This record gives sequence, C-alpha cells and structure tokens, in this order.
Amino acid sequence: MDLVLDAADRHLLTPYVYPAGWPEGEPCRQLLSLFAITNLGALALYLLFGTLSYYCIFDHELMKHPQFLENQVRREIAYALRSLPWISVPTVALFFAEVRGYSKLYDNIEDSPYGWSGVFLSMLSFLFFTDMGIYWIHRALHHRLLYKRFHKPHHLWKIATPFASHAFHPVDGFMQSLPYHVYPFLFPLHKVTYLGLYIFVNVWTISIHDGDYRVPSPLRHIINGSAHHTDHHLYFDYNYGQYFTLWDKIGGSYKSPAAFEGKGPLDYLRKLREK
Repeated sequence: MDLVLDAADRHLLTPYVYPAGWPEGEPCRQLLSLFAITNLGALALYLLFGTLSYYCIFDHELMKHPQFLENQVRREIAYALRSLPWISVPTVALFFAEVRGYSKLYDNIEDSPYGWSGVFLSMLSFLFFTDMGIYWIHRALHHRLLYKRFHKPHHLWKIATPFASHAFHPVDGFMQSLPYHVYPFLFPLHKVTYLGLYIFVNVWTISIHDGDYRVPSPLRHIINGSAHHTDHHLYFDYNYGQYFTLWDKIGGSYKSPAAFEGKGPLDYLRKLREK
C-alpha cells in the first residue's frame, strides 16, 4: 500500500491537501491518508465493477424470483456503503503496519530468492492460503453464537446481485478479508503483485454474486463460482469456499450446484412460466 500512498502524496496530497510543514512520513498523516485512500479505493472498486457486472453479466430475469426482495438492489448498495467505512478501520491499521515496514512485501523482483518464478508461486500460494482461511472463517461465522449477530445480514440476499458482494456486517466483512491482509506478514510478496491481487479479490467477490452460473465443464467441481455461492445463500450449510471447492470437499460441506442439475433459480422461474 506504500506505493499507492507515495503516488497520492506526490501527485495530490503534498501539493494540494496537506500543509507544507506536515512531513509525508508522519504517522498521523499516514493513517489519515490511508483511511481516505482505502475508502475511496474500496468504493471505486465496488461501484465500478459491481455496476459493470450488474448491467453486463447479471441476468435480470432473476429479479422476478419470489425470493428476490423489494428494492433489493438499493438495499444492497445502501448496506455496503454503510459498512465499508467501518470495515476500513482495522484494514487501515494493517495497511499502516505494511507502510511502516512490518510486512514481508518487497519492491523489486531481484528481492525474491526465486525471481519471477517466486512471484508466480507467491500468487498461487496467496490464492490457496486465502481460500483456506476464508473457508474456516466463513464456516465459523455460521456458528450459532456468531451467525445471527454478524453473518445473517449477508444472507438476507437469497438471490444476490453483484451489489450484495460487499453488503456485509462490518465485523463479517473484515473477518473474511483478514487472510488477504495476513498473508504478506507471513510470506514474501511483491508489492505490485499484492495490489493486483487486492483488485482481483474484490472483482472475484463480485463475480460469485453475479448470477452467471456458467462454469467450463472440466472446472465445474473445482472452481467455486456463482452457481456454488448461490446455493450457499439458498441452502446455508454448503459451499463456504471462495475460489475453489477443495476445502468444502475436505470439510464435507461441498454441494454440487442446483443450477448444474436443472434445479437452480433460473430453472425455477422457467417452470413457473410454463405453469
């Protein structure tokens, strides 16, 4: 995140926003800047990719489903916009620790002991590490002591739209993002790669709520897509994973998506029309 902070300081904050006597490396200034950058960045990613997905990918026929709520899209967006600033508070604390040099993020490819192959391997390990972390955190959030207080608001959206992707209770939203932020404190990761993965994570989160149930046949039971996550919203105890189905299969919570068996929400609507 220091790359983004440096760019913001150089092009905007130092020349136009902050007093000339306030040093760029001063901790309070860094915290304030990170809070603004994190919120604006999250908002931009959510609204940009959520809107593109909603208008270009999401099947609006799903809005006719009986479990699609009145004014649901507006409610999803409103809930997300209320939650994002609160989610950013602990997130900024972790970004601040990165900026102050406590993580294992590095600047140059030469700093990786394995060069470009190390960068590629770190991307794969990031995906598998975060997929594992999210699976267990997500599953824990379904425990009766946590579910009603923190995770139930996200399950309000039975037939989700892309805008439901960030419509979490703040504690829920931060806990499920925690593996992404913990990774660079445990393992080396290139800074630009980390920023790219941060964007990818947000886009993927939107994609599993986009109502596009198509997955290439060879990957249907490997990749956790929108069809899998839709069944999670509908049937509650299945498909907790983020990218892959691996941990659901290990944990005994995997369910073959109803949409792959002709029993998904769109199939239900088609049967209603036939009647």
